[in-house]
Amino acid sequence: MSKQAEFAVILKMNAMFADLGADELQRLSSLCHTQHLGNGEVLFQKGDAGDALFGVRRGQVRIETGASDGSRLTLNFMGPGDLFGEVAVLDGQNRTADATAGEASELFVLRREDFLAFLEREPKVAIRIIALLCQRIRWQSERMEESMLQPLPVRLARRLCALAADFGSEVHISQEQLGVFVGAARESVNRQLQAWRKEAILDLQRGRILLRNMTKLTAIARNE
Repeated sequence: MSKQAEFAVILKMNAMFADLGADELQRLSSLCHTQHLGNGEVLFQKGDAGDALFGVRRGQVRIETGASDGSRLTLNFMGPGDLFGEVAVLDGQNRTADATAGEASELFVLRREDFLAFLEREPKVAIRIIALLCQRIRWQSERMEESMLQPLPVRLARRLCALAADFGSEVHISQEQLGVFVGAARESVNRQLQAWRKEAILDLQRGRILLRNMTKLTAIARNE
């Protein structure tokens, strides 16, 4: 499979492009090029212009921000098949976080000027993006409600299940980073993880979590 065909598959898996036909995806993917990053190399920093959409072909990219104590917090992990930078490629505003390669990576890159020119030729895609942005507003509202109403075990289990879907049963993340994800103090996250460790749902190692019983964790995430 060519690189352009691979990018078309990644686009098809993303909500923004899921309704596009094969010909439209082919035309869009033909605009991309690839970029290689070494382990630890910075792709962009907070404040940089949002001039491109990225798709991960191989490797891992961490979306990070700085904490008040000077440490780094990982907000999200992007693995093979993931797209990121959708909003920035639309509005051209500055990046709101840093993106750093967690390992040697290869990315698909779609430049903003190429994408906007494509939208002018393909109004159907522009309509789809309007619908996607509305979905994101709804998603943000649901997450806000979840953070206020759902108990910590449910929020934590949902986040771990989401990470497992992307990276498998060995999740490389700190407890502090998990706390940022779920809106809880590190101490509260640690107590819950220790309880699950005793129940053999997971195991804890330095900087990573090994998920042992996904069936049970999924049930907790569903609040069952």
